[in-house]
Amino acid sequence: MKNSVCILCAFTFIFGFSVKSFSQQQQETTPRDGVYDRVNISEKKPVPYVNVREADVFWKKRVWEVIDFREKMNQPFYYPEVPHNNWKSFMTVIMEALKDGSLTAYDATSSTDEFNLPLTYQEIISKYDKTDTIQKQSPNPPYATYDTVIVSKFNPADVKKIRIKEDWFFDKQRSVMDVRIIGICPVTDNFDEKGNFRGVEPMFWIYFPEARPIFAKTEVFNRFNGAAQLTYDDLFWKRIFSSYIYKVENVYDRKIVDYSQGLDALLEAEQVKKDIFDFEQDLWEY
Repeated sequence: MKNSVCILCAFTFIFGFSVKSFSQQQQETTPRDGVYDRVNISEKKPVPYVNVREADVFWKKRVWEVIDFREKMNQPFYYPEVPHNNWKSFMTVIMEALKDGSLTAYDATSSTDEFNLPLTYQEIISKYDKTDTIQKQSPNPPYATYDTVIVSKFNPADVKKIRIKEDWFFDKQRSVMDVRIIGICPVTDNFDEKGNFRGVEPMFWIYFPEARPIFAKTEVFNRFNGAAQLTYDDLFWKRIFSSYIYKVENVYDRKIVDYSQGLDALLEAEQVKKDIFDFEQDLWEY
């Protein structure tokens, strides 16, 4: 009996060692697609925020902005449409995080844009996966018609804009004007049954501080230097994006397009940015 147990243990050890050796050998023989092992991104963590006390906030203003992926500066958010070389589009990262439960989505139908009602991944997908029933004709006699169900899966490439909600504030303890992104909301184009464009539709909100650890581990294409690896968290932290303001907190809780249109709306958005910049400059004496 003792001999049988010893033989079984020895066989298990040898088999396990052989499998491990084969696995290591297979990894070693796999070609490395690059000059060096890229481990910096996988071990990266987001830069922690400086603690801010309520008593130190001398002034604050909340603004809502739009980041359009079609602008040249914002194209790293949109591409690649198909993930490769450790690169994924911004929307692909969000949807994968929602699917595995590492990120929480919140309902975006409320006009207050608060994080009140959590949404599940299935609730989001069921809303944007479209099912259409069309009629087809049989190629064989008597050429009868029959119904065919066509399911269109949600494509992250359909999202070409995101909204961000952020707070600009002056910290008198550090004597700096700072900004913190609070939330991100992807938006999709809304079409009627005839394919006519009806406007944009907010999908859901995500809480940005919760998403930062995920963004910090996702590499973004750097068009200037491939060795200087950037992440989505770097793009937001260093403000490497182009955006325009579509709403600023006001007593009427209205958007800029509610009282300005076309060029006037763009000029009004630029005026809000200028007011924030001028406020900071006016605090100093030269």
